[in-house]
Amino acid sequence: MFAVNKNRRKKVTKAAAAHRDSLKKSLEHRLELARANGNETLVRKLEAEADYLRLD
Repeated sequence: MFAVNKNRRKKVTKAAAAHRDSLKKSLEHRLELARANGNETLVRKLEAEADYLRLD
């Protein structure tokens, strides 16, 4: 039973890390586009989102 819980915990941890990586990659791409388009308002909002999610 403990092995099952340990394996499940590893899978959940791995999935959570993959989700965070996906969020970070998406946010970085959105920031890149906002900067390229000179949209400073959106850049500030995305930077605030990164701070909130602690992705920086």
